[in-house]
Amino acid sequence: MHPSYLCGICIAVFAGNAAAQSYVVGVEAVAFAPHYSVDKHGQFRGFARELFDGFAADSGVELIYKPLPVEQLLPALLSGEVDFKYPDNPTWSASAKAGSALVYSADIVESVDGVLVAPGRVGRPLQQLQRLAIVNGWTPQGFAAQPVEWVANDDLRSMINQALKKDTDGAYYNVVVATHYLDTISTRPGALVFDPSLPYSRIQYQLSSRKQPQVIASFDRYLSAHASEVAALKSKYRVEANLDSEYLGMEQWKVDFLKRQKARAETAQQSTSPE
Repeated sequence: MHPSYLCGICIAVFAGNAAAQSYVVGVEAVAFAPHYSVDKHGQFRGFARELFDGFAADSGVELIYKPLPVEQLLPALLSGEVDFKYPDNPTWSASAKAGSALVYSADIVESVDGVLVAPGRVGRPLQQLQRLAIVNGWTPQGFAAQPVEWVANDDLRSMINQALKKDTDGAYYNVVVATHYLDTISTRPGALVFDPSLPYSRIQYQLSSRKQPQVIASFDRYLSAHASEVAALKSKYRVEANLDSEYLGMEQWKVDFLKRQKARAETAQQSTSPE
């Protein structure tokens, strides 16, 4: 077996001890925690791994995870090298997918991509943004009306460091992933924060396939039947942390502090309100 297949798992066997049907899931070989990442041993980790493992155990299939460079993932799906691609979305690489008749799962997780800046820059007009750091392959949305110089980096760490050194006016990336990196890996919580006044986009991550529509349908049924477990898994990994609140992109200690302040204010208001 190829070394890149070593993170595959066999976690269910059909009745009668028949061999489980095996499928290869192509995943991005990047550090994108808490959504997913690949450790130094080539093991696929994170929210997506646990979600797909749960589906495999429930449906009686073997899933083999094959990490690939981002630019190789779609060609691998179209050529049949992998059975599935994650993450995916119908709007991504639409021209390259033309005529391929890909099938997509229901939405798995929602994601927000936007601009992270130093706290003192929050609220400044878009016209004051001259240079923004990005990771190679990233396509920022919503900046057509304002020319911005995009400074490409090989990875998340390089992009964050560039923004922290103020070589750029900020960085454009997945808000949850960038905040997780600042909070837990670089230990610089709050050094860069999401600016909701600047262009940002919401996107849903899905599982795609060219030849396995029946497995996609089975996966959709799993998501529906196990909605509470999936929600708990999202909460565990915080992949949708505060996406629909005024706390989007804040580090957790600050969210907790602001929530406590808000609760105290509401309590004080209720105690002084006339009956």
